[in-house]
Parts: sequence; C-alpha cells; structure tokens
Amino acid sequence: MTANHQSPGMHSILLLLLLPALTTTFSCNHLGHQDANFSWKSLQLLQNTAPPPPQPCPQQDVTFPFPETLLKSKDKKQAAITTLRILQHLFNMLSSPHTPKHWIDRTRHSLLNQIQHYIHHLEQCFVNQGTRSQRRGPRNAHLSINKYFRSIHNFLQHNNYSACTWDHVRLQARDCFRHVDTLIQWMKSRAPLTASSKRLNTQ
Repeated sequence: MTANHQSPGMHSILLLLLLPALTTTFSCNHLGHQDANFSWKSLQLLQNTAPPPPQPCPQQDVTFPFPETLLKSKDKKQAAITTLRILQHLFNMLSSPHTPKHWIDRTRHSLLNQIQHYIHHLEQCFVNQGTRSQRRGPRNAHLSINKYFRSIHNFLQHNNYSACTWDHVRLQARDCFRHVDTLIQWMKSRAPLTASSKRLNTQ
C-alpha cells in the first residue's frame, strides 16, 4: 500500500493552528463513554501500528521528562487545553513521512484519524462566541509541552529517523496517551481513575 504522507502532514499544520481560534466560554459536560475508551483504543492502534524493529535495538539511555505538573491542574479548562496540545503534537509526530518502513501504514492512518476525530470532539468544550481567546493557557505550560516534543523531534533527527529511534519514541507516545487518559478522566468526574485507566498503567 502506498502511503499518502501529504494529507496527514497538511492536517497536522491545520491542527497546530486550531487552538488559537478557540474561545473563552468553556464547558466539558458532554464527555462520556467514548472519552473513557479513547486512550485505550489509541494504545491498541499504536501497538498494532508499530511492531518491534526487524533487528534488535541497543538500549537507549536517553530520557524525555514530561512536565508532570500539567497533569495536576485543578482547572478543567486548562486540562482540556493541555490535552488538545498533547494530541496535536502526537498527531504531528506520528504523521511524519520518516516513520520506519516496517510500521503498518494503514493502521497508522487509522490512529491518526482517531486522534483527529477526538481533537474535534474535545473542541466542543469551547463554545464559539465569535471572539478570540487568551486560552492558550499559562505561557510556561505551553512552552514546557513544546520543549518536550521538540526534544523528541531532535532525537529522531539526530539519529536519522532510524527504526530503533522510532521504537524509543513509540514508548513516549504510549506514555502520552496515558497522560491524556489521566486528564480526560479528571475532566469527566474528578474522581479516582476508572478501571479502563488502571489497565493503561499495567501495559
């Protein structure tokens, strides 16, 4: 199957422009069953997309510290903004034309479609009243997420997008979906994580 890398790349550009258009009025009361399962299904698609590399990989000592404080926000709107920004970066990263040849491209596109669909779904938390918002969130939070994903991009680039490098990045994507699940569960109920979330932490 011939991959169409142009379409996901174009979508990633559009998605990275998406948040500045969101407005100040906020409501996330529509989150439901599909939200509880989003991260779980995404992890399954990621696993099916990225089988182990054909050759054994050396152990990677590099780490990418995620800004964990963003997962402890007590503001529901900020949690939604953080979730959207993580998903935008994941979409942009996984739509790269440099993904390894042994990855299953059709499954990868299914994963990208799911991420894109959920971004549009989560946008409904922001009610359009025709005005621009200051809702990019705290500048430090915005910069810390950008720095995290920039370090991953630099790691890929420095290692010439090798299959082993991508396998290490796959683990980062897996962790990001778990972070997204933490934020979604908090937005839904502010209660302890559900059974579906606990399953994520045992994978």
